[in-house]
Amino acid sequence: MLTDTAIKRIKPKEKPFKLSDEKGLYLEIMPTGAKYWRMKYRFGGKEKRLAFGVYPAVSLRDARDRRDEARKLLVAGVDPGENKKAAKIAKAGGDSFEAIAREFMANKSPSWSASHHRHVKECFERDVFPWIGSTPIKELGPVEVLTMLRRITARGALETAARTRQFVGQAFRYAVATGRADRDPTGDLRGALPSPTKGHFSALTDPREVGEMLRALARYSGTHVVRIALQLAPLVMVRPANLAQMEWSELDLDAGEWRIPAEKMKARAAHFVPLSKQAVALLREIYPLSGDGRYVFPSATNAEASMSRETLGASMRRLGLTDRQTAHGLRTTASTILHEQGFNSDVIERQLAHAERNKVKAAYCRAEFLPERRKMMQVWADYLDRLKHGAEVIPLAPKRKA
Repeated sequence: MLTDTAIKRIKPKEKPFKLSDEKGLYLEIMPTGAKYWRMKYRFGGKEKRLAFGVYPAVSLRDARDRRDEARKLLVAGVDPGENKKAAKIAKAGGDSFEAIAREFMANKSPSWSASHHRHVKECFERDVFPWIGSTPIKELGPVEVLTMLRRITARGALETAARTRQFVGQAFRYAVATGRADRDPTGDLRGALPSPTKGHFSALTDPREVGEMLRALARYSGTHVVRIALQLAPLVMVRPANLAQMEWSELDLDAGEWRIPAEKMKARAAHFVPLSKQAVALLREIYPLSGDGRYVFPSATNAEASMSRETLGASMRRLGLTDRQTAHGLRTTASTILHEQGFNSDVIERQLAHAERNKVKAAYCRAEFLPERRKMMQVWADYLDRLKHGAEVIPLAPKRKA
């Protein structure tokens, strides 16, 4: 444990360093001699940091008091970092849409999964707060909300616009319930936005067209991080959100394994992805760029956050693939071709992490299909390689069950 005497004697070094107190509290000493109080904690499966101020303006006793208050919030299921941010915004403008929306998210976080909380927060921060965040919530009506949503539909993201309208409506209803708004204007917008296409996601299934699509992904001229993500997506058969939020701690490249924790999965069950040699090579290629951080594909604007789940789809739209192939549709592409080539349906469905209602059968899939899934994923990657390089289209494997 730290003491005031010990803190006063600390000398700075060439690089920042930390001295621990207890229960997550520590002091970070900068080369300038400044001493910052921080607290390390975990919430929703993520390690986070909370700042308490600078010593000696914030004394050791004050820092410990603030730490204890933060720990009480954690016990109550509230993220102290988000709570602090909401309080700061509320102080600056307590009736603004952003202040109330952040309060709403903090209030709901105990009942939301970490991935859903991240998704809602991402939608608000990317598409909502920059346009209507500072506006007092009582001044927002259907016209203002619709104008904001049309900025999303203008880029072709109809599903995102529909989800954002839903999240904004939830924040408005929270404001109504807490006496800071009179009504939810999103109810007036039914039919005002283009409807997302219902049914299956667009997906190519003709091998020659798949080859053309793979070559287009390889030619992507944006950031290297996004280009690697686009090339990896067809090889792993996961949902775009899972790929965007891939963490280095989940990977064992030597063993060719990716283990996705349950809280990130739609069915709330941990998922195993065998990695082909091609997938491992792509991950080793990007390691020098992001290997010292948490996420394999970090955000371009915030190194501590992952790439947006919308990035893959937006990048494919810029490549002109929207009408024929979506990011989510890559799973359909794999499933269709693998089924046509005679691979065992249970093996394919298990690799796609589709929920199995029969618990006995689900247990059997988990226990018995791993060797088949490893083989299938490598065969699939080899097949995509041949298509990408314009080789003659030949069967994946003999017409028998894998």
